[in-house]
Amino acid sequence: MELELRMYGLVNYQLTGIQQGIQFLHGVVEYGEMAKEKGRDILEQYNKWANIHKTVILLNGGTTNNNLERLGTLNQNLQTLIDKQIICSKFEEPDLGDQITSVVFLIDERVFNKEKYPDFVFDNQSNKTPGYGMWSNDPLNPDFINKEERKRWEDWVESIGGETNLWLRSWLKQFRLA
Repeated sequence: MELELRMYGLVNYQLTGIQQGIQFLHGVVEYGEMAKEKGRDILEQYNKWANIHKTVILLNGGTTNNNLERLGTLNQNLQTLIDKQIICSKFEEPDLGDQITSVVFLIDERVFNKEKYPDFVFDNQSNKTPGYGMWSNDPLNPDFINKEERKRWEDWVESIGGETNLWLRSWLKQFRLA
């Protein structure tokens, strides 16, 4: 099944719009170079995006600061993606003291296309938490009233590409367009 791809980027909020776009593009180039080294599957996915889909989403990634005592949010978000084993690249701008100015990663439509892949809805609507379709405080570990509902949820998680995509759907909700 051919899935639509989009290149997402977190950019430093302190830059102007055009600067954010340029820094994002630097990150995309870094991603392409990294894809060549990571292996055929990653390179094929990148080439599919570059040759067919070409859609980009720039998000406000917050501040950048590599001071270990007070890392910027862009730096923290990069580390989160790495910890979650999301394939991503970063760009560090030499003219800004080698600070991270963009972090980019590819995701497929099961994360962003809510019409084709709607959020999970529990049978008991009165207990759901607004915005998640779940009544647990943790959208990644909902509470279930019975095992049939849990099975439906597990099937839904599989239909959206697994736990990584579930995590991305939840994590991306915190960001706004740059």
